[in-house]
Amino acid sequence: MNGIHDMGGMHGMGPIRYEENEPVFHEPWEGRIFAITIALGAWKRWNIDAGRHTIEQISPADYLRMSYYEKWLARNIALSVKHGLVTQQEIDVGRPAPGSTKATPPLTSANLGPAVAPRPGYARPEADAKARFSVGDRVRARKSNPPGHTRLPRYVRGREGVVDRHRGVFVFPDTNAHFHGEDPQHLYSVRFRAQELWGESASPKDSVYLDLWDGYLERA
Repeated sequence: MNGIHDMGGMHGMGPIRYEENEPVFHEPWEGRIFAITIALGAWKRWNIDAGRHTIEQISPADYLRMSYYEKWLARNIALSVKHGLVTQQEIDVGRPAPGSTKATPPLTSANLGPAVAPRPGYARPEADAKARFSVGDRVRARKSNPPGHTRLPRYVRGREGVVDRHRGVFVFPDTNAHFHGEDPQHLYSVRFRAQELWGESASPKDSVYLDLWDGYLERA
């Protein structure tokens, strides 16, 4: 979907500031939000793409105001309410509704290890999908305005590039975010000349590389 989260190529947002020796968490509450996210994930009510799409739906003013983990907190609340783990009223008052059933959490201290272990990931066998492009092919990112989740940035839509390498087959986020199936597709690293993206004022020596799924591309 189009929204303030898709900030690539936008002006006026200021520089990206590098923090030397940046800690994992700046405040203790950020670590708690991370832990809550892991605990909620054990319910298996949603996936990573659904989580990203939920953050995309935060209002523009709040999105720009919130810190990284504040967005995570807003995402956790929205998904928990949507999938019936808690009601909005319970969130608002900070206590369980009278007569509500106490659920048994799937994540406990006894089974914490598997929850924080490396996950299988989203790669799928190459036999699950047919590659439409090869290294060296000229391609064009589709010009579209999808209403749902997508990993295709606005600034590259309608622009031409060259397939630089093949990444393999991965779950397609556009369908996975809405529980319409994994729809595994080939993923390519595509090189776009800076001048193709930003105009003749950009350096002819610069390029941008983007990992794009098969469904995002067409032959140029």
